[in-house]
Amino acid sequence: MNTVNPIEIVNQSKLKGFHYILVICLFFIMMFDGYDVVIYGATIPFLKEDWGISDIVAGGISSYTTIGTAIGAVLFGLYADRFGKKRIIILTTFLFSFFTLLSGFAPSPIFFIICRVIAGLGFGGVMPNIAALISEYAPAKHRAAIISLIFCGYSVGAMSASFSGQILLENFGWQPVYWLGGIPLLLLPLFVRIIPESISSLVRQKDTKNLVAVLRKIEPNLSEDVQFKYVEQEQVQKSSVRDLFKNKLGLSTMMFWLSCFCTFILMYSLNTWLPTLMMNAGYDLKSSLLFVAVLQIGAIIGTMIFGNLIQFLGFKRVLIPLYLVGATSLVLIGFSENIYIAYGLIALIGAASVGLQNMSNAYVAQYYSVEVRAAALGSTMAFGRIGSIVAPTYMGILLTFNLQPQFYFFAIGIAAIFGAIAMSLIRENRADYADAKQATSNNVTVLKSSAKSV
Repeated sequence: MNTVNPIEIVNQSKLKGFHYILVICLFFIMMFDGYDVVIYGATIPFLKEDWGISDIVAGGISSYTTIGTAIGAVLFGLYADRFGKKRIIILTTFLFSFFTLLSGFAPSPIFFIICRVIAGLGFGGVMPNIAALISEYAPAKHRAAIISLIFCGYSVGAMSASFSGQILLENFGWQPVYWLGGIPLLLLPLFVRIIPESISSLVRQKDTKNLVAVLRKIEPNLSEDVQFKYVEQEQVQKSSVRDLFKNKLGLSTMMFWLSCFCTFILMYSLNTWLPTLMMNAGYDLKSSLLFVAVLQIGAIIGTMIFGNLIQFLGFKRVLIPLYLVGATSLVLIGFSENIYIAYGLIALIGAASVGLQNMSNAYVAQYYSVEVRAAALGSTMAFGRIGSIVAPTYMGILLTFNLQPQFYFFAIGIAAIFGAIAMSLIRENRADYADAKQATSNNVTVLKSSAKSV
């Protein structure tokens, strides 16, 4: 009777139909997560007009939402292994979809804020669990590319928010834009059937039957009576944020948190205020919303291009220069008077903010071992969410000073500089993949020594 490690089966597997279907489902969920997050920025001018709220209050609403997002990232990230990543993904998808739909019926700012905060719980919880789940099922060779691809769904959804805003806002008002956010509710039964429970949860539960059923979709020749090595069971049960500071991981953990904080300042300053900033710079509503789409197009293209470069150059050699490109582009766009140059700069900023975060998620997922991966992703995004809480109100306060547009973009660009510094301090030699390479190297050395002795 064969005894195998399920993680090794996945790591060494080739891409199968199972992988493609799973990626499509998770991509769709991320797409509406991005849509539901970004539509608020597009609707701010209309909410201000309907309810008579100020820029500071408008920024505050976005900050309240991201408070819920930060709480969701912590709760649903750290307790995913207890309840199962699949259940958490289904629950958080329901939360952000249903309460975004309900936001479109809000009669007052208070009710709207409540809906957005609860939706925020879903926003925060779904992202780390999707990353952790696909990390367990993606072959090692393609893992970084698959995670980056799925997180491109966020950008596609954000881009859809821009186009739906152009079509709906001026003709039908802001409410229908939120109603579209309820579409994933219709597909939840399909997701329940298709999305598998994570390997770590099945291992912890010793659910051999379902574990075999899932793994046979990856390795059809796997015997039904196979025995598994539950080598990671204890670590999975006891994993927590404290484990992220063991084995000299503390500095890298804090730098991941800081870099994520900086990236979320970039993302949420732009997600919330880019249409308003571009309107202040002299563009009309449709043009300003188009900048949102260009931002996300840049994020998608940047993720695909730079995500592939990562496989050859490594994460730090790609992400650090990308931060610096983002900072430079943010400074330059404040002085740009040519709309086509502005589009190009916005695309670069999209690659250096949303796109960079997509790749950073893959970096975190690969940096830590599987037993602490969910805690690492959850805590990193939770710390990043502090940036998303600060950014909207920070920019809302700055807007009350009626400064020139370049000052606002410069204020956002400072975060990219600090992000580059934090990323540069992450210790590559403490990564899980560095340990794997060292182990492989040691095995090769042993084999060579054995061969010589023979």
